[in-house]
Amino acid sequence: MTRNQLSRSVGGALVFLLLAANLFVGARLYQQEGASRDRQEAFENIQLFTRALEQIRLNYVDPERTSYHDLIYSGLQGMLQSLDDHSQFMDPDMHRGMKDDTSGRFGGLGIVISHQDGVLTIVAPMENTPGFEAGLLPGDRIVEIEGESTESMLLQDAVKRLRGDPGTPVTIRILRPKTREMKELTIVRDRIRVPSVQNTEMVGDGIGYIRITQFNDPTGDALDRAIDELMQQDMRGLVLDLRNNPGGLLSSAIDVSQRFLERGDLIVYTLGRDERQKQVFKARGRRRYLDFPMAILVNRGSASASEIVAGALQDHNRAILVGEKTFGKGSVQSVIGMEDGSAIRLTTAKYYTPRQRVIHERGIEPDIFVPMDPDEWRRLLMHRNRPPNAEVELDPDSDASGLVDVQLERAIDVLKGVMIFEASAGRDLMLSRRD
Repeated sequence: MTRNQLSRSVGGALVFLLLAANLFVGARLYQQEGASRDRQEAFENIQLFTRALEQIRLNYVDPERTSYHDLIYSGLQGMLQSLDDHSQFMDPDMHRGMKDDTSGRFGGLGIVISHQDGVLTIVAPMENTPGFEAGLLPGDRIVEIEGESTESMLLQDAVKRLRGDPGTPVTIRILRPKTREMKELTIVRDRIRVPSVQNTEMVGDGIGYIRITQFNDPTGDALDRAIDELMQQDMRGLVLDLRNNPGGLLSSAIDVSQRFLERGDLIVYTLGRDERQKQVFKARGRRRYLDFPMAILVNRGSASASEIVAGALQDHNRAILVGEKTFGKGSVQSVIGMEDGSAIRLTTAKYYTPRQRVIHERGIEPDIFVPMDPDEWRRLLMHRNRPPNAEVELDPDSDASGLVDVQLERAIDVLKGVMIFEASAGRDLMLSRRD
């Protein structure tokens, strides 16, 4: 290399280093400036909030409604509600009630509600509860509670109004979108005790049936006991019923899913605003049931944790989904406790199935679409759970004579076909080995 070439090379390197240093310093200054702007904006807006708070306290006509506690709580409620339909502020009583919900013991009507398109909507009534027996259906819109419109009512306020001491009545007005029918119902509250696993039985030659009503702490263990019971009756195929299951705990959904998947199989993952916050959940459990075919029943009342289980087993070709598209509640709410016992429930991510399908506001499509009227489904459940040896029906609407659970029947037919095919394939394999 000549001296001129060396000089040009060194000069080029110096220019590059100077440019790099300049870019680095510029980036740092930009970041610092951005952080400074954020701090300034935060200060200005907090100052605005404080001024408004003091003006309300000084000038509002009813001073008994302007305590710092009441105003701050109301501000937090509005702040969280403005973000989306599932974020909310919970006062200490409501926070305790949420914990009771996930343990399967709480008082009220036995319905799960949510805001859908800004309207207070019943996700699913739990069977054998006052709401279920009163005839409430998934998708019903609650337009009034005790004569008060729910149009601008916060979700936590609606929950408070619906809950109460066992034996006390509450009057609601509902709109049924399918028929445009408006109904006013007075329902007596009761203490809700909902077992998560119900109706364990054989429904066909070698085909077992288990219904999961919600996902809570003991669901996995209860499922094991139910499967053991059916295996003792020579079960060779399983129908898992998740219809009208409004969800529950993510940990329980993972616990149930991993019982039917290979170790290491992806169950679900979450994505938030930051890629570093991605959470991945894989099958890790010890107990697995991989030796029999499965069908899963779903409908519009299947939401949240139900959709995680259904989506995971569908994506891994472990189960055939039969029924109708699910509710589409697939966002992650993190509950962050506050010092006074209150908490904020904040949407922090969305759920994705193993094949990268987003659940939220889209739902899970069944492999085999079989429609069923929600009222027919309710009547079948009431008939199925009527008192033993009952000679007459307690409710004329619960008469299920002539009704057929078409979704269950289709699932049974599908499993019979799979079992015949697997048996035939096994025989062909044995014959080929003999040859």
